[in-house]
Amino acid sequence: MLETEPAVQPLRAWAADLAERRNAVVPWFDPAEAGVDSRVLLVFEAPGPMTNAGNERSGSGFISVDNNDQTAENTWHSRVQAGLNDGALCWNIVPWYLGPASRKPSAVETKEGAAELLGLMRLLPRLDTVVLSGRYAQEGWRRHLAHSLHRPNVRVIETWHPSPLALNQPGKRDAYVAALRQAAATP
Repeated sequence: MLETEPAVQPLRAWAADLAERRNAVVPWFDPAEAGVDSRVLLVFEAPGPMTNAGNERSGSGFISVDNNDQTAENTWHSRVQAGLNDGALCWNIVPWYLGPASRKPSAVETKEGAAELLGLMRLLPRLDTVVLSGRYAQEGWRRHLAHSLHRPNVRVIETWHPSPLALNQPGKRDAYVAALRQAAATP
């Protein structure tokens, strides 16, 4: 068992409940992440194909920077560059698997996912920073979470999504690392 595993158990129970309520594939939280002890929450769009263990090309079943895809690798390397090695947790504005990466969340899915994200955040008492990576995370937050979040000390940082499509454009990788460096710094 990994050292951080006990901190992830309440989140696993939450994800299992969500999967049952929605009758959907909800990936597990990475046992190597900070779990309920997280102070930084990285919010992406929706779980990619490598998070689904039931796909033809089987994924890990986790939201993890260790997944075998370029977005996970970009996140991993950027976190290392930024010094955001501990105290972070990765998740999505829409936490259930939607299908191929080309399938983008609908407005309804984003609204429902944001409501679930609010529930997750209640399990993170040390949370002080949320990093919104990409347009879907940012719009979902603004439309459905910003007004209902009753934690005024949580700072919100907006940045690019770490997909290769975004980060391979000039300046965006540096901007993503800078956002993570800001998140790594205690407010």
